[in-house]
Amino acid sequence: MLKGGTCLGLALAAALWAMPALAKQKVAIHVDQNDPAVMNLALNNAANVISYYKEKGEEVSVEIVTYGPGLNMLRADKSPVKDRITQMSMTDQPIHFRACGNTIAAMAKNEGQTPPMIDEAEVVPSGAVYLMELQGQGYAYVKP
Repeated sequence: MLKGGTCLGLALAAALWAMPALAKQKVAIHVDQNDPAVMNLALNNAANVISYYKEKGEEVSVEIVTYGPGLNMLRADKSPVKDRITQMSMTDQPIHFRACGNTIAAMAKNEGQTPPMIDEAEVVPSGAVYLMELQGQGYAYVKP
């Protein structure tokens, strides 16, 4: 026979287990191709994830991480989706755009100047490492 405190503890544990998760949903979307279709697909994925969780009343955090040729998504002078990113950012969506510092340095070396980034871009030292760290923090990983 269990003592009263043990029964209460088991009942509390069962109730907590049955409760829906209160944690924020998190997704990292990886773009490494200089392809407008892939970039738009990544933005579509982000918008759909945000919409889905908003309808459920749950919080979500979306990180779009670019490196290699995909960094062109965040270049002020070349991005084929620059206007769409600006529009999404103006609606206060829970989305962050990350640009790989290693790729920026390589492009600067090849082009003789640092490529201009859109205002929404936040530079991280390494896009690949940042993706690894996000996954370590429980972010789901999506590659369009």
